[in-house]
Amino acid sequence: MSGAGLDEALSGADAVIDVSNIMTTRRAKAVAFFETATTNLLEASRKAGLRHYVVLSIVGIDRVDFGYYEGKQRQERLALDGPVPATVVRATQFHEFPGQILDRVRGPIAVVPKQLIRPVAAAEVAAELVTTVLGEPSGMAPELAGPEEHQLLDLARRVVQKRGQRRAVVGVKLPGLVGRAMASGELLPRDGARFGKQTFDEWLVSGYEA
Repeated sequence: MSGAGLDEALSGADAVIDVSNIMTTRRAKAVAFFETATTNLLEASRKAGLRHYVVLSIVGIDRVDFGYYEGKQRQERLALDGPVPATVVRATQFHEFPGQILDRVRGPIAVVPKQLIRPVAAAEVAAELVTTVLGEPSGMAPELAGPEEHQLLDLARRVVQKRGQRRAVVGVKLPGLVGRAMASGELLPRDGARFGKQTFDEWLVSGYEA
């Protein structure tokens, strides 16, 4: 956020993969973070003479009026209009997402938003970012999603079972246009997307860590 140390960190670098993040749902806080952090990193990248700036973003953020997503859209615009040739890779939620939602809710009952998602393996997204950064800048890259469509509520219940917890998981529809958009699949990929191979159940068996 301050820009301190970025010049030294990028000395000798050829490219940047920007996966910077902030945990918030507040619009003003998200926009302030991504605007400041991205501007600082882009300027340091320009001074270092980097050839490629890659941003990890989220599928569907331009279709859901959510505070955090506005911050991510600001990050995308800054990168694509910035001083270093850039590529934006939008991915769907990681397999870890249902567990992260559960961890934010305390008590014997977990309230989970009704949301249609197509979760993808974080390792597959990481591999895609590496392939992208080694290639030529291309603006908006094809979206990346998991192989199967799920209700977030169902996946959260599977995580609870995997953890051996006695905990009720209840689905609720978020209010307004945001809730309607998330429940109806606005965070799902569109035509031209690419799809990973690892299913949620495969990840839960082989890659899950409580």
